[in-house]
Amino acid sequence: MARDTTALSRRDVLKTSGAAGVAGLAGLAGCTGGGGGDSEYPALGNYPVEGDEVVFGFNVPQSGSYSQEGADELRGYNLAVEHLNNGGGWVDDWEDLSGEGVLDKTVTAVEGDTATDPDTARQSATRMINRDNAIMITGGSSSGVAIAVQGLCQEEKVLFQCCITHSNDTTGSECVRYSFREMFNAYMTGQALAPVLRDEYGEDLNFYQLYADYSWGQTQQASMEQFFTEVGGWSQIESVPTPLGTSDYSSYLSDVPRDETDVLVLNHYGLDAANSLPQAIEAGLDQDMEIVVPLYNRLMAEAASGSIDGIFGTADWNWQLEDDASQSFVEVYRAEHDRAPSYGARIAYTQTLQYAAAVERAGTFYPPEVIRQLEGHEYSGAGLGEESMRACDHQAQRDVLVMQGASEQEQTEDKLLNIVSQTPRGDIGYACDAGPAAECELGEYGDE
Repeated sequence: MARDTTALSRRDVLKTSGAAGVAGLAGLAGCTGGGGGDSEYPALGNYPVEGDEVVFGFNVPQSGSYSQEGADELRGYNLAVEHLNNGGGWVDDWEDLSGEGVLDKTVTAVEGDTATDPDTARQSATRMINRDNAIMITGGSSSGVAIAVQGLCQEEKVLFQCCITHSNDTTGSECVRYSFREMFNAYMTGQALAPVLRDEYGEDLNFYQLYADYSWGQTQQASMEQFFTEVGGWSQIESVPTPLGTSDYSSYLSDVPRDETDVLVLNHYGLDAANSLPQAIEAGLDQDMEIVVPLYNRLMAEAASGSIDGIFGTADWNWQLEDDASQSFVEVYRAEHDRAPSYGARIAYTQTLQYAAAVERAGTFYPPEVIRQLEGHEYSGAGLGEESMRACDHQAQRDVLVMQGASEQEQTEDKLLNIVSQTPRGDIGYACDAGPAAECELGEYGDE
């Protein structure tokens, strides 16, 4: 989308002023202002925002194996921009938002392609920050990408609103002050899924794991091992890494000991899961053991639709939830795109509105003040009941859905999964000195 390029930006001045330095830029902030009380703070990141528009950066996979997921994220992002500027959807129900832009500035957006590659994602986000003056970056459908981009945003003092990232590390060992996550994580998947599987399949079973060998798969594997052992009294036979992007899992599946294994856990996501699950079914493993895919998404469910019948997993959100906020979002999304939204679209929509609402509460785009508005914020109206954005690790504390694949007879274009349970946030989560949060050191606000 076009933006005002006539105003002299802070980065333009930086390029031309050379040794003018931060002190000079702080003076510039005081002269140019930026609306909404911006002039009372020094320049930082892409603050102050000049002109009548503010730019958000949507950095999603537009090519490669997660491109379909990226397209749905963009639909959620663009719907959020439309509603922030003109009202509609959740904007009409969130008291912090007006439907007249953010701090009286029209929201515009730039889009980038992460290609689900951390280096490519950082390059794309760098362009958004340096060339387009994006005040906030959001997007992605890989924990490797999210961790890479949130590190960049911490360095550049530009807020990052995570989209699809499920690794414990995102708000654990790799957490940063300038990043916030609405999505649940692998640790919470283990907490929600283990009791359901224990009740369904029994105790004292043997399980065998395959996992994608990168940040998400590694923490997913560790969390499944912890909670299946603690909650169900299950014993792990072996846990085997598989390269991200594997298309042929036959050699890994042939090594699964059929006579010992009660449950096979496939810690694969997206097209990886769409390959590994059908291949496990074709190999007849489901005749000898139960199969679990801990994290579902639409892409995987659509591609593996003939194999998901009865398979348990978790999901961030589902269009079948009957609360007012969920159905409001489904209605506006369906009116625009003639189909139900995925959970990626909901996260994208939610994270954009959460940032905008925090800016309105702060009365400024100055990043440290916006961060302080998000930290510890209690909210609802995002489709999952009461939530909080915890201050100690920037991880949303919220309900988690346990799902089960629908039979082929039940399946429609929109309905591929059934909701088994909505685990309350009070039954999952962890203290600030426990679990992934114990490894989190957020770093500085930038105004210390």
